[in-house]
Amino acid sequence: MKKEIEEKVRQWILLAEDDLKTVENELKADEPVPRSICFHAQQCVEKYLKALKQKPFRKTHDIEELIFLCRSLDREFDKLYEIKSYELNKYAIEVRYPDDIHFPTLKEASQARDIAIKSKEFIIEKLKREGFKI
Repeated sequence: MKKEIEEKVRQWILLAEDDLKTVENELKADEPVPRSICFHAQQCVEKYLKALKQKPFRKTHDIEELIFLCRSLDREFDKLYEIKSYELNKYAIEVRYPDDIHFPTLKEASQARDIAIKSKEFIIEKLKREGFKI
């Protein structure tokens, strides 16, 4: 069972890292697309949180809900509230559909990247302390 969990954790991390690479590459582009950067920053944090969640959870893209689930097991997850990881929720929908469209600025995109990186660092450290080889 432990091997299955470790494999699932690795898969979530791989997916999260792909999103973070997209964020970084897009920020370096000649004409970056802030909507895309913000969306992939949100996806990165969502997937890192799903890597941490070893119990079944309903399908959700809600970072705040995922933090709450993790926090119910460990108060250290308050750190993600301090980082404001939940603020990335707005980029899951609002940057993708015309009815809810929001056009973030490049500054917002850079802030979203910073939140994703800080969230990643916290989550990777938690995984290492739990014995996962990252």
